[in-house]
Order: sequence, then structure tokens, then C-alpha cells
Amino acid sequence: MRLFMILIAALYAAPAFAQRVDLPATEKVADALDHHPNVAAAAARLTSARARASMLATGSHELMLSGSYFRRSIDQDRTYDEFDTTLSRAVRLPGKAALDREAGALSVEVAQNQMEDMRHQTSLILSGLWHDWITAGTHYRNDLDTVDGLEAAVNSIRRRLALRDAAQLDLDQALAAVAQARAQAAASLSAREQARVTLAASFPEIPLQSEPVELAPPLLPNVDLQALRDLVVSRSHEIRAADREAQRLEVLSRRARADRLPDPTVGVRLFSERGGAETGVGVVASIPLGGGYRRAAGEEAAALANAAKLELAAVRREIQAVADTDLSNARTKLQAWRSADAAARSAADAVARTGRGYEAGQLDLADLLYARRQANDARRIEIDARSEADRALLKIQIDSHTVWAPDEEEEQ
Repeated sequence: MRLFMILIAALYAAPAFAQRVDLPATEKVADALDHHPNVAAAAARLTSARARASMLATGSHELMLSGSYFRRSIDQDRTYDEFDTTLSRAVRLPGKAALDREAGALSVEVAQNQMEDMRHQTSLILSGLWHDWITAGTHYRNDLDTVDGLEAAVNSIRRRLALRDAAQLDLDQALAAVAQARAQAAASLSAREQARVTLAASFPEIPLQSEPVELAPPLLPNVDLQALRDLVVSRSHEIRAADREAQRLEVLSRRARADRLPDPTVGVRLFSERGGAETGVGVVASIPLGGGYRRAAGEEAAALANAAKLELAAVRREIQAVADTDLSNARTKLQAWRSADAAARSAADAVARTGRGYEAGQLDLADLLYARRQANDARRIEIDARSEADRALLKIQIDSHTVWAPDEEEEQ
């Protein structure tokens, strides 16, 4: 047992994230997330929940001051000034105040976890927008390399055409290939700039260069992927929020049952009659007679508590599905990238061999252009696969709260 606890402690203490060079600085990410309007709004709701908890702890029963004054006229007598004053307050019966305090504390926990979950969801949005930008930038660089290679081929054909060693058709085909590559590069540039402005507008706290860094190769985290999958479930703020909400509604159900016996109101009454000839002080008390309304309120609260328990079970299933999907995507998309990278390297080697064969006059221009097109397509597939693998590996780390999340104490 002691060895198991040591392993668990090591898991939580070890850094689960090897910092990728193509991601923004951690402190910039933290600043952007903390200042995002959705996270700030969730923080405001947390403040509201704390105020509500204070209200519940204090109770809504307040001192009530009431009184009356009138002049009484008696036949064959005189007119008298008379008044009475009552100071009263409703009193929570034993046990109700404790339930109110418990419900208030749970509402704060619900709001706290909802705020943390909103920060987590915002992290996923940032990850998606960031990868859109650097992926489009990497595509653009690859497309420019393709354009440069084809333009070099055009220059070579022009020289051979001047020496009557090539046909005009060869030059036309090469120029068409260059135009197509330039169009593809223009589309990549448009996608890059669109992704940049979206990212800048959504997270202005993160400084952006005019050009993104190169999309980094997928980097496995320091913690086993299966362990990260388990952390996705155990650290889920969505599950915690649903669990605390179910507990809160259960407390409110008990509170509604307790309210079947209404709170009494007690007070002190002072009066003066016949111009002060008669005065008195006494104790007054009243209690509502509960009926069908309070019974129905209790039934409603019990039904809501039962619904919250069922919703908690549904949330657990959803998060477990997310965790399993994260694990599957991290593994399969990493393998897909490895295969795509191997294919792209082979296609690049084929271009080099085809180029040498073309220069030696052993292959036609069509063979060279076809090889270049295959290499370009293979590299674009590799870039997309690299991006998908990077996204999947970062997502399982974000979902497990091992990156872009403040240190959190586990509430088991």
C-alpha cells in the first residue's frame, strides 16, 4: 500500500508535459485564460455564489417592527391617545440553519468547479486556434518550397529549350505546375492570416509574430498515456460540479421536508391605552399552518435532487467517453503521423532520384512533375497528420489538467 501511495505521489509530482517549442509561453497562456471574458464571467458567478452562501448562513429572517397609533373618543368622556408597538422576528427551527449553511457551501463548490471547467474549455479553444495558425503557416512554407523547386525546374527547361534539348510543351507544362503551386501557396497564406486574426481577436493577451513558428513534431508526454486518461476522469471539474450540485439539491430536498413544519414568529408587544392610564408589555407568537403548498414544494425538491443524481451519472459517462477518446486519438493519430512522415520522406527521395534521371535524360518531364506533385501531396498529408497528432497529445494533457492549469488540490 505504501509503495502504491509513493507511485501516486510521484505521478502527481512529476512534470507530465515536455514543453513544445511551437507553443506560446505558459505565463502568457495563463494570463490569456484568466482574462478571457468567459472565465471572468465564471469568476463573477463564483463571487455571487459566495455572497449567496453568506445570505443563507445569515438567514432571511429579520426583525420586524410594527405599530399603530389612533385617537379614541368616548361619549361623555374625553379623547384619548393610544398606541401599540410590536417587535418580532421569525426563528429558524433547529436543523434548518445547518442545512442552509451546507447548501450555501456546496453552491460555492459548484461555482468554483464551473469556473475551473470554463477555464479548461477555454484552453481547448486556445489550443484549436493556435494549431490552426501554425498549421496553416507550415503549409504555406511547404507550398513556397514547392514553388521554388518548380521554378528551378522551369529555369532548367528554359536553358534546355535554348539549346533545343527540350520542347515548348515541356515549358508549358512546367509553367502550369508553377501557377498551380502558387495558387496553392496563396490559399495557404489566406488560411494563415485568417487564423491569425481570429486568434489575435480571441486571445489578445498572447503576442503574435507576423509569421508562426514551424509546427513541431509530436512529443510524447513524460507520463504514460493511460495514466493521463485516468486523470482526465479523476480531475474533471465537470464531474465535480455535477456531483456538488447533486449534493446541494439533496440538501435542499431535506430543507424542503424540514420546512413542512413552518418557522414560528415571536416578539414583544408594548401598548398604551386611555392616554397612558393602561399600559402593558407582552409576548406574541405566530406560526403558519402548512398545507398542500409546502407538501408540493417538498415533492418538487425531491424530484430535482433525483434528476441531479441521474445527470451526474450522465456526466460521468460523458467524461469517461472523452477520456477514452483522448487516449485513442493520442495513440492512433501519433501512429498515423509516423506513417505519413515515412511516406513524405520516401516521396522526397523519389523526387531527388527522378530529378537526377531527368537531368541525365533518362526520364521525361512528366515523370518529374508527377514525382514533385506526389511529394507535395505527401508532405501536406504529413503536415495535417502532424497537426492532428499534436492536437491530440495536447488535448489529453489539457483534459488531464497537467498543462495550462494551476495546481489543484485533489478532492477525493
